[in-house]
Amino acid sequence: MSQDSQKEDFDENDDELYEHYKFVAGAGQVPLRVDKFLMNFVENATRNKIQQAAKEGCVYVNDVAVKSNHKVKPNDVVRVLFSHPPYENLLIAEDIPLDIVYEDEVLLVVNKPAGMVVHPGHGNYSGTLINALIYHFDNLPNNSSERPGLVHRIDKDTSGLLVIAKTEEAMTHLAKQFFDKTSEREYIALVWGNIEEDEGTIEGNIGRHPKNRLQNTVYEGEDAYKGKPAITHFKVLERLGYVTLVSCQLETGRTHQIRVHMKHIGHTLFNDERYGGEKILKGTTFTKYKQFVDNCFKTLPRQALHAKTLGFIHPTTNKKMNFEAPIPEDIASCVERWRNYAKNQIEQS
Repeated sequence: MSQDSQKEDFDENDDELYEHYKFVAGAGQVPLRVDKFLMNFVENATRNKIQQAAKEGCVYVNDVAVKSNHKVKPNDVVRVLFSHPPYENLLIAEDIPLDIVYEDEVLLVVNKPAGMVVHPGHGNYSGTLINALIYHFDNLPNNSSERPGLVHRIDKDTSGLLVIAKTEEAMTHLAKQFFDKTSEREYIALVWGNIEEDEGTIEGNIGRHPKNRLQNTVYEGEDAYKGKPAITHFKVLERLGYVTLVSCQLETGRTHQIRVHMKHIGHTLFNDERYGGEKILKGTTFTKYKQFVDNCFKTLPRQALHAKTLGFIHPTTNKKMNFEAPIPEDIASCVERWRNYAKNQIEQS
């Protein structure tokens, strides 16, 4: 069968198939089997499942169904299609309480608790912010990824502020502000180590980690093309011995940006399990110290990151809006423990 006739078959059947994943290979993509390529991008997928999907004719490269040993090359478009819609598209409204900081006719600002996933995805089909939003609000506009109301997102275990659009016009207006980098976002983070500079800027392109597909990493120099530009400004708020409390201002909004950038400069977020912050990265080898840190981990059983302030121009009034969410109890308690520890260390020295 020629590629053209295969493509005709694809086009004829396309209306019966639902796109579950779509990835575009980078300009520097080294030829790689499509099953291995997808392993790097699809969270929680097994090679066996990907090979089975290819066997069933569900894996396409440049609109042609391929076998699992097909080599992906630069700029190839890789899609996975099935005859059923993605589970995350089957949104179920759920009566989950929301902490609404502000609301008017066209938007609302919510304070998301740590542990809540923002939108459904592989393995998280209920209990998300979107499940709650569609219960409380009718006819929310979809964003470019078909997700109701979402203008931006924060990680599951990050707490803090998100703006939600209630109308198409507000979605367009707010999304443009985030795209143009005119929105203002300040995060509070507790990181390992003593940051010596009072303030600084971290610049480094962020892309998927080549070996650990659940992490992102910084690409520099000749490898910079593998990532997207990312800029984080930080200020030291308080030095607490073996950890530092910092404020981070985002100029861009890459996935895991603060977590990746802080690790890149040697200051991984406290208790950030995905990036190695759940280990004791600074301090002494004394058992007593280990017990102290373990207690801190129990007090704060997630990465120490909170989206504290959010600023944007209101889509209809054109007024500057600024919101602030207080530091949650788990981070505040952990910081207080470190504060007391640092104070005792100074007194004993």
